[in-house]
Amino acid sequence: MTSTVQSPYSSEQIAAWLRGLLTIAWADGNFDAQEQELIASITKDELAFGIKWDSLEVITSEELAAALGKGTPAAENFLRTAVMVAIADGTYSPSEDQVLQQFCQALEQPEKLLEALRHTLEHPQQITPTIASTGLTKRQINALCPLRDWLDGLDIQDPRVARFLCKMIPSQCPFERDITLFGRKIIHIPPMCKVNPLYEQLVGLRFRALCYLADKCGEDVSAYI
Repeated sequence: MTSTVQSPYSSEQIAAWLRGLLTIAWADGNFDAQEQELIASITKDELAFGIKWDSLEVITSEELAAALGKGTPAAENFLRTAVMVAIADGTYSPSEDQVLQQFCQALEQPEKLLEALRHTLEHPQQITPTIASTGLTKRQINALCPLRDWLDGLDIQDPRVARFLCKMIPSQCPFERDITLFGRKIIHIPPMCKVNPLYEQLVGLRFRALCYLADKCGEDVSAYI
């Protein structure tokens, strides 16, 4: 699938961008069969991305900085999407934090952007009361406000990145499912993504990516819904 929309990014930059997002997606080491199938579906359509990938590899922070530049708008927008991918499954792991920190330093982006996200890594041994819907303290919730505003500033300008985000961010919570026994539903597990403190940012990003593909690129987005 091709697009007539003029992207501000070169194919080399987008290739590095997508490799960076995949590096984040793999950082937690939990690369199960479902994730393998997802990544395969994302990368097999070379025509859609306009990129030829001889092999799929993680990217180093140095390679990423060489492609996107240091302290550039492209670097900042990449880091926004990287944070979104890191928390797309509802959790933020130390290994994901380590990779993001390396990317942040190499791209010369303010590391304070990740400080608020690290609050969600803290072990809940706090005195202050937690917010029931998220399990976080009021201090942690307040610390995330600047990060929410920063993430909402992401401007989607490339159809290849938009397609990646539509596939990486699930249309429905991956934790919501029915448990069946002998063909009969015995319990329904409700959506757990809503306990993600950045859930609204994820939903908003996916919606903006869909709108960009449909309105700006004129693409059929029914496959992503």
